[in-house]
Amino acid sequence: MIILLFISLTNIVSSYQYDPNGYVFFCLCMGRFGNQADHLLGSMSFAKHLNRTLVVPPFRTYKNVPFDEWFKLEDLEKYHRIISAEDFMKFIAPEYWTEKDRIGFCWSYEPNQECKLKDGNPMENFWTELGVDRFPKSVNFILSFNDYEQWRIQFPASKYPVLAFRGAPASYPVKKQDRPNQKYLVWSNKIDEETQYLIKKYFNEEKFVGIHLRNGIDWLNACQHVEQYDTYMSSPQCLDGTNVKLNKNLCFPSNELILEKLDDVLIKKLNRTVKNIYIATDKNPMIHEIRDHFAKKDLELNLVHHDPWLPIIDLAVLMKSEYFIGNCVSSFTAFVVRDRIIKSTGFEFWAFDK
Repeated sequence: MIILLFISLTNIVSSYQYDPNGYVFFCLCMGRFGNQADHLLGSMSFAKHLNRTLVVPPFRTYKNVPFDEWFKLEDLEKYHRIISAEDFMKFIAPEYWTEKDRIGFCWSYEPNQECKLKDGNPMENFWTELGVDRFPKSVNFILSFNDYEQWRIQFPASKYPVLAFRGAPASYPVKKQDRPNQKYLVWSNKIDEETQYLIKKYFNEEKFVGIHLRNGIDWLNACQHVEQYDTYMSSPQCLDGTNVKLNKNLCFPSNELILEKLDDVLIKKLNRTVKNIYIATDKNPMIHEIRDHFAKKDLELNLVHHDPWLPIIDLAVLMKSEYFIGNCVSSFTAFVVRDRIIKSTGFEFWAFDK
């Protein structure tokens, strides 16, 4: 038994050989899951273009959530070389990224400004929970994350084996060319099993329409002055390639516009064949309004607002829907839409006609 355990541990350690091409390591520290997902997709491209191993960071909630709790590492590895942040700290850092060797990278116009990777929340807790106490050295840069050749020239792996960033080396919202990277984000068995359980529980595996309603007070405030922007948050997902101007209805549609779009999808497009609706929302699921509206049209609906403790469960269910309607400006919606584009399944946005 002891010999077998030793062999097993030896195999684990040997599977993580040091990569002389270097590593990309960063904090997924901006916003909630939707924003973090956007940053992860762009960072995947950055690591691949630099031919460095991607140190896959945990997602950040009130604590670090290891990537493989929500997604499968083996599918992400089909895109490019990876190692989880937890395994990097356990198997690579003790020899090749000791405390005295750690260099923090911050974007700044001021070359002499101190790069404080661990200042503030959630940056401090993110690194501390991974066992990184401090960065004794720092580098300020003004390079674009798309300028791959300059990154290779100015920061070669021979001198800078680990590029450890305060934030993700990517833009928000995710660039159009990086959106297809989402096909490598495959739900973990744990998330997938819960998703299938809910679909069977609420819909007996019948078809359902998924909708995302963003109508909390914080979102109302965020949408107050959207007309002054050409793009805002995730709006490129619906406005790219159109002449439509960003407006408040796209960001915060009225109840009337929501019911109008549901009319179009349930009655005209789906011809009353789907009578189940799964509702994900940050505030008001509009169950009474939707039920009363369609009762007048002789369409009895099964409306479900599960409201899981873990919002990504909503995402996983929405991705399984027969049809999806979401918010043009929301990164939460964007995660579902990217998946549906990859799988060629139907979707629309509130107050927007494709």
